[in-house]
Amino acid sequence: MIKLERTSVMNFDNAIRGARNSYNSWDRMDSSFAEDGSFVFGPNDLDLAKRLSKAGSSHRKFIRQIFVSVDITAPLYWWKEYDTYKVATVANSTSTMHKISAKPFERADFSVDHLDEQGFKIMDAMIEGLEGIRQQYVETKDKQLWYDMIQLLPESYNQMRTCTLNYENLLGIYYDRKDHRLEEWHTFCDWCKTLPYFTELFIENK
Repeated sequence: MIKLERTSVMNFDNAIRGARNSYNSWDRMDSSFAEDGSFVFGPNDLDLAKRLSKAGSSHRKFIRQIFVSVDITAPLYWWKEYDTYKVATVANSTSTMHKISAKPFERADFSVDHLDEQGFKIMDAMIEGLEGIRQQYVETKDKQLWYDMIQLLPESYNQMRTCTLNYENLLGIYYDRKDHRLEEWHTFCDWCKTLPYFTELFIENK
């Protein structure tokens, strides 16, 4: 299970202006903003953006200045793979260490969308056990009980992070992960394709 929410895409206008610096061609800029505030490429700017994007990473430096902020909720096993992408990315996460005892454990806290009947029985027993330990910890503040919760926590536990990336990051992730066996990566890559001009610049424009 993965959720991508509250997406914001920023700085298209400055990025494409910077792309024209090498050509001194600012007079050809023809992009604008729609009434809803979204950026709209003009024909000249879109043609330049496509040519630079197609020419390779050393030519498409402008896409590193297109920023994306998104709240991602995903299981720990997915975050382990995401964490291989560290260059020019930032993430602030909900704190497992500090807030693990703040609410009761329940199924909704875990990614269980691919469990079978046997898997649910094991997971429900784990949740019941964790909740019992949590209640004891809330009463006693015994650090040993806190360690029990931390070390027994399954990798299916969901964590939310607010992530900031740029289009270069996302392009690399998309082609690295679009055929991955985890469905979470397919959902992530499908989300990439919904971002403004991502499909036009990097998929249709290969």
